[in-house]
Order: sequence, then structure tokens, then C-alpha cells
Amino acid sequence: MTRYAIGDIQGCYDELRTLVAQIGFSPDRDQLWFTGDLVNRGPRSLEVLRYVRSLGHNAVTVLGNHDLHLLAVAYGTQRKTKAGDTIDDILAAPDRDQLLEWLLERPLVHAEGNDLLLHAGVVPQWSARATVGLASEVEAALRRDARKLFDNMYGDQPDRWDEQLEGLDRLRFIINVLTRLRVCTPDGRVDLKMKGKPESARPAYRPWFEIEGRASRNTRVVFGHWSAAGLVQSHGVLGLDTGCVWGGRLTAFDLDAGGKPLSVACAGCRTPGEE
Repeated sequence: MTRYAIGDIQGCYDELRTLVAQIGFSPDRDQLWFTGDLVNRGPRSLEVLRYVRSLGHNAVTVLGNHDLHLLAVAYGTQRKTKAGDTIDDILAAPDRDQLLEWLLERPLVHAEGNDLLLHAGVVPQWSARATVGLASEVEAALRRDARKLFDNMYGDQPDRWDEQLEGLDRLRFIINVLTRLRVCTPDGRVDLKMKGKPESARPAYRPWFEIEGRASRNTRVVFGHWSAAGLVQSHGVLGLDTGCVWGGRLTAFDLDAGGKPLSVACAGCRTPGEE
């Protein structure tokens, strides 16, 4: 079995199918690992969701911030669609319920061997094992009362990790880190507004994977979310968001054999910097 990790798709179905054909994926023997953000901004989110779901156990995907946005619109009472969203076709689809239920059951983190798959990042205080445990707290809350969590999920506070955090504050921080993080400080303070290139971070903030001595440093973290950073193969991590929806490329990497990443050019559905 070969495991191929693929970066953020965001509704770019045609590029996904082209890339899957290029890598020679076989559903009989291989797995596709997706870094989250299957949907939104691109033109064919519904087709992407249907295709990945159809792969069954041959697809491993974690939830990204755009996936959570779709679920919050569908299951919550506070979140509404925004200008630029491309999720209406999912919400109106005849198989909407099956697709949303399947997506709701996806984890925030997948751990296997020495690999940790997630959408955005981890703060320096979290080891791989701790990250899995913290993600499971959120997943349990989704099973208990998804509407309550979605109605209280949004916001940038608290902005610093503290093991003593409780309740919705704790869950919100965990979600923000796993699905929105790009930069932080060594003591676990996060800047969730930062969206540019790594060198544009405010003083004292650095890319989460560059923090010396982070507790996850002995694990290969496979992530997406940061198109402005592009392909990242340093500091023991693998970042695969190469900006497909912005006219960049959709990238795959063989997690077992290594080698060079494979990618396909993307048409571009959004202008860089657009919300």
C-alpha cells in the first residue's frame, strides 16, 4: 500500500482527478491522505465531497476551517454563508444529509506511525500524542451536541494555550490551532489574523514549525492551510497547500517512498488576497 498526501483542494475537482490519475492511484491498494479544506471557494465542491466519500477507507481526511464552515452553516444557528462561498450546491443536493453526516464524522487529526495529519498546525507545547488527545475532546463534543459547539466555535480568544482552559474556551482554542494556525510564539500565543508569507509575521511570532524545541518535533506533521507559504519540506514537516484555488498547483507527496512531490497546474478560481 502506498499513501499519497494531497494538499487543500477547496472544490477544485477537475485538478483533483487529474492529479489522482497522474500519481497512478489504485483504490485496490493505495490510500489518499487529504489535509482538509475539501470544499469552498472552488467551483465543484459537491463533486469533490462525493468523490472523496466514495473512496471509503482508501481516503483519510481531516477537517479544515472551510469544512467546519460548511458544517456550521448546515448544523448551527449562527453561521451564515459568505460572499465567495461555493457550498450552496452541497446544501441543496439530494444527498446532502449523507454527505454532511460523513463529513461531520471526519477527525481533526489522524495519527499513523510517525506521521500526524492535520489541517493547520500545533502550538509548541503539544506533542503528537497530546494533539491526538486534544482533538478527540473536540470530536467528542461534536458527537454530544454539534449545534452547541458550532454556535460557540468562532472567535480568536483565548489566544494562548493553557492546560487549565476549560469548556468552550478550551474547545475553541483547540479548533483554532488545528484548523487556523500559521504563526505563534514559543509560549503558545497565536496570531490567527496572519495570512501572508512567513516573513510577514509580527515580531515575536514565527511559523509554528520553526519554533525550536516544539514538543512535536520528532513527528512528521503533514498539513495544509498556508498557501502563501507554499510547499514546505523543512523542520521535519510537510506542508502541501500550494494554492490550487488561487491559480497555483495541487500537490501530492508519496509518504512512503518520498521523492519529489507531484503536482498539477490549477486554473485559479480566486485572486490571491481575496477573502
